[in-house]
Amino acid sequence: MSEFIKGDGCLWECANFVKKEIILMKISSAKFVISNTEIEKCPAPDQPEYAFIGRSNVGKSSLINMLVNNKKLAKTSGRPGKTQLINHFEINESWYLVDLPGYGYAKSSKMNRYKWSKFIEEYLRTRENLMNTFVLIDSRHEPQKNDLEFMNWCGHNEIPFSIVFTKIDKLSSSKLQKNLAVYRKEMMKVWAEMPPVFTTSSESAFGREKILNYIEEINQLYFQTKKH
Repeated sequence: MSEFIKGDGCLWECANFVKKEIILMKISSAKFVISNTEIEKCPAPDQPEYAFIGRSNVGKSSLINMLVNNKKLAKTSGRPGKTQLINHFEINESWYLVDLPGYGYAKSSKMNRYKWSKFIEEYLRTRENLMNTFVLIDSRHEPQKNDLEFMNWCGHNEIPFSIVFTKIDKLSSSKLQKNLAVYRKEMMKVWAEMPPVFTTSSESAFGREKILNYIEEINQLYFQTKKH
């Protein structure tokens, strides 16, 4: 998997590395495929796959719906921790978008949190067609321990990931830049370089083009590799 994702310190600036000649991916179809907690029941790993994960109430469902331009694809709820399954959606009949359960929901039972963490870890470590995991971070808050621990776990297990800061419309530009700088400083205590970073707003669709172009670029590399 890792050959498709090349880390680079310059990627901190909202993943500006996406090649300008790549045309924005057009979303022509988005359909639900299956929900489960058993890896063997996931769709056949014959298409590139992208997982989305984050703390509960980070705005994951809203972001997914914004990306595919379908407000009803992923279920949104005012109750954190509602997503409890691995949810597969097929996009453009050529790649999978996966909505993973959120972590860090305090009101969930300890047994449920343990069960969720185990099947999420198994999915991330063993899903052979997983190209990238988008880790969603609420841009309004200071670095959270479980976010940092999860990303460190991904790095230790060589799981390619990108950071997606959500809800940037909820704070001023100066506050956003301050929060991003704090986050970068905290991560650089452990990391030699930053992973790709995106800033987004589900309300205004800011960041949609960059994320979709990023996915499109990886898809092209994936299918070129499959031909050889």
